[in-house]
Amino acid sequence: MTNVVIVGVGEIRDRPTEPSLGLDPLDLMASSARRAEQDSGLALLHQIDAVEVIHQITWRYEDTARKLCERLAIVPDRAIYHAGGGESPLRVLHDAALRIAQGESRIALVCGAEARSSVKKARNAGIDLPWPAKAKVMEHPWRVEEMLSAMGRAHGVAQPTYIYPLFENATLHAWGMTPAEAQAESALLWSRYAAVASHNPYAWMQQPVSPDEIGTVTSRNPLVAWPYHKLMVANPTVNQGAAVLVMTEERARALGIDPARMTYLVGGAASKEPEDYLDRDCYYASPSQQVVLEAATALNGGAFDQLELYSCFPCVPKMARRTLGLGEDVEPTVTGGLTFFGGPFNSYMLHATCAMVRRLRESSGSGLLYGQGDFVTKHHAVILSSQPGAEQLAVDYRVDGKADALRGPVPRIVESHSGSAEVESFTVLYGRENAVDRGIVILRTPEGHRTMARVPATDLPTLARLTDRLHSPIGARGTVTTAEDGLLEWRLS
Repeated sequence: MTNVVIVGVGEIRDRPTEPSLGLDPLDLMASSARRAEQDSGLALLHQIDAVEVIHQITWRYEDTARKLCERLAIVPDRAIYHAGGGESPLRVLHDAALRIAQGESRIALVCGAEARSSVKKARNAGIDLPWPAKAKVMEHPWRVEEMLSAMGRAHGVAQPTYIYPLFENATLHAWGMTPAEAQAESALLWSRYAAVASHNPYAWMQQPVSPDEIGTVTSRNPLVAWPYHKLMVANPTVNQGAAVLVMTEERARALGIDPARMTYLVGGAASKEPEDYLDRDCYYASPSQQVVLEAATALNGGAFDQLELYSCFPCVPKMARRTLGLGEDVEPTVTGGLTFFGGPFNSYMLHATCAMVRRLRESSGSGLLYGQGDFVTKHHAVILSSQPGAEQLAVDYRVDGKADALRGPVPRIVESHSGSAEVESFTVLYGRENAVDRGIVILRTPEGHRTMARVPATDLPTLARLTDRLHSPIGARGTVTTAEDGLLEWRLS
């Protein structure tokens, strides 16, 4: 049996005194790759035959993968720049491992980086960064217009910060919790991420944060989209890079790599929901998440010793820990989470891979890496272990058919409606100084159809009902009308 192992991991956190001194994403990746080589104990970069680059957003390049190879002074047989998604590092790592197991590749380098902190500071200071010229066209652009309905885009609900609260508010109602109870769970969970980040030398924020600090609205922790505060959402304003080196155990031993450096990639699973969140069967569960985590648990033969539950927003690990049958005392991360460690867009789970490898080197056992992309859409789990798996890596790791079997009927989407409708899920969007911009409700009509409407900032009674901390408004009835701009509006009856 061919076992695939991670033999080297490397990370960098770049905090320059001036943005013009900051490393660009390619330099962050190159530095991480050299650190991964050093971590392996051997000179491996010149032997790499596959370079797999995670999609980055900060700074567009022409042919990103080729430019990285130039900076590393290597000429691999394969150099690919991959499409994005929060789960993509696990997908890329998993596929690289399969190619290695099948003899299609010998040694793979997986790397990614972002430098949004330097870019943002330079823009605020009105200075140009001394980095390569940007490409005119982004490789693998993220096209929301191809993913989401015109209705969702017309209402301005086309970014993760506004969409994940729809799942948060639906799940707490389904679990029989009050909004206050669910918010307390989120704050406690997020404090656990912060505690781990405080000990991670590569984390962007390195101090513990209490549940009270996370759950209290202040000028530094304002509301973003109900019920999420700033300290509950991913922080992409970081300069961070990560890299992982992968090969077969046989090759690693032949090269003389210390077995104590080897971490086994045992397998994993993946599944995908419909891209448009309005095409989901419900907002209180994700069949794809469920079957991916169940498949990973079965492959592991039971519970995991270490966890990394994706943490762009609280609803994701809260849903995951329930599927895994874990209590509120769960230790959900080895990395620190996308708020406190930092959320370098698509690359976070590569940092999580590095952290998991270090943890498993310290204490034997198995570790679950669970990543998620888009809008509770793409789900991928990878199992790492200090010991080899019992079976060969499965070529087909997708479990979409099992997810399809769990899904209920998807309601018909209607863009026009007049009269009664009840809340299926909702959020409230905020501007500066916690001022309400508007409410957003996903509604069910008496016929069972689904539509979307806004709640104007002037409708104080309806907004008060939406933000009641003791009673969820899901199931509340109201009236839909059409505003002058053609968008639907909803008012509590």
